[in-house]
Formats: sequence, C-alpha cells, structure tokens
Amino acid sequence: MQSTDAFRVRLVQTAPKLGDLTANMAAHIEIAKAAVEDGIDLLIFPELSLTGYYLRDLTSEVALPVDARELRDLAEISQTIGIVAGLVEEGSQFGVFASALYYERGHLAHVHRKVYLPTYGMFDEGRYLSAGRSVRAFDSRFGRMGLLVCEDVWHPVVPFLLAQDGIKYLIVTANSPSRGVGVGGLAIQRTYEEMLATYARLLQVYICFCNRVGYEDGVSFWGGSFVVAPTGEIIARGPRLEEGHVDAEIGPAEVRRERMKAPLVEEENLDLALRELRRIADERSGH
Repeated sequence: MQSTDAFRVRLVQTAPKLGDLTANMAAHIEIAKAAVEDGIDLLIFPELSLTGYYLRDLTSEVALPVDARELRDLAEISQTIGIVAGLVEEGSQFGVFASALYYERGHLAHVHRKVYLPTYGMFDEGRYLSAGRSVRAFDSRFGRMGLLVCEDVWHPVVPFLLAQDGIKYLIVTANSPSRGVGVGGLAIQRTYEEMLATYARLLQVYICFCNRVGYEDGVSFWGGSFVVAPTGEIIARGPRLEEGHVDAEIGPAEVRRERMKAPLVEEENLDLALRELRRIADERSGH
C-alpha cells in the first residue's frame, strides 16, 4: 500500500574519494545516521557515490555484486531511512554497470543500471562500462518511484516511460562536471534546471536531482542539487561547488492536485506512440 503522507527527503552533495570504497562507505553511514537523527525519511546520494567517477582502469577493481558484504551496512541502516546510493555494479555475467541502488526496510528494493553511457567530448563511459537494458518503476514505502542516472534523463523517452509506469517521484543521480561558465552562472546548471522543471510539469511528478561536488582529474563537479515540484517550480536548492545537502518535504498531494487539473499522464495515447515508433523503427531499418 502506498503512503498518502508527505515525507522529508535529503539530497547530499558528496565528494567521494576515488576508488576508496571503505572510506566512502564510512562517510555514507555517518551521513545516514545524522539524517536519521534529523528526522529525514529518504536520503539520496549522487551517481557513483561509493566509488567516484573517473575510475578508468580501476572500474573493474572496485565493482561489487549487489549482494556483496561490503554493502550490508547500507541495508542495515535502511531499516529506519530510505537510501539511494551509487556504485559500479558487477553483474552475474561479469559486466560492470553504473548502478543506482535503493534500500529500504533493511533490504535492497531496486537497482537501476545506467542505460545511456556518454562517450563523446570529455566523457568515455562506454569504454569502461556496460549499458543497462531496462527502465522500470518500483514501489516504495513512499509511493511509486523511478530512478535514473545522469545521461539517462537527457533522453526524453526514459522519464516518459517511467511516468507511464505510474511514478509520482523521479530520482536523478548525477556526476555533472562544471561547463559553460558565463555571466549568468553555469550553463549546464541552467540546462538541468530548465530540463527537469519541464519534465516535472509535463509528467506531473516530483523530481529530486542529486549531483556531486569536488574535483577529479582536474574536473570540477558543480553540485547545485535541487527538488522540483509537479508545477515545475524548484522548491529547494543545494549549494554550488561545495559539499552540503538540501532538504525538502514532498508528498502525493501536489501530484494529485496537478493531475486533477490536467490529466496529461492519464490521457497519453500509448497506442499512437507504439504505432508510430514501430513505423519509424521499420523505416530506419529499411523494412
């Protein structure tokens, strides 16, 4: 049964130590204990929060299966708080994935493997990681949720699929580098804020975007985590370029209000979408 109550969410902008699972896990547990004391219900860490980002040849060395003993402390503390964390996952066939894990009530409740691996410009993920092959909503004690990792959200079909799969809350974890510095601030930050505000308004969901900070390989990560309401309004923002956190209270009432005003999600024509996608796919394949 899904909750009808509001709950408190905390997005934590960490600067993980590259390749140091032990130190990063200790930091996660310390942060989680503090969040429990503060009455937080759901705690969200950034993409690859347990490993760091520019791993390159370390990628396979730090990879863990999701049932690894090193992750048991996260499961244990999730008895009292929901937790989203990121790591390099070792799959059953030894592929390695940039995965986001969701823990609650003492167990691992959902795993999302990053589907889109940027391999262009300053990014080289496709060389070291395997791509996930599915996008699934999941039920949590807070309601139905979706979990995406960074580049996934740059492809509109992915949040669209999750909305049609019934989510009320979308969690996006990221390792977004600082790019496009100008008079108005960081261009990449404005892009994320505008993009996710648009998704939130059109899909009528809450979106929690959690981005890391710190430096790796001379690259700066900008933080600036935020929470967007189903109206498209950013209701909470974290600091830019420094460690910290941002808290917000969210719940199903605002989702219901927006969907009652305009049932955009409910009235989506999936038959039309499927028919036209099949046509486009056939045309591209030459059939």
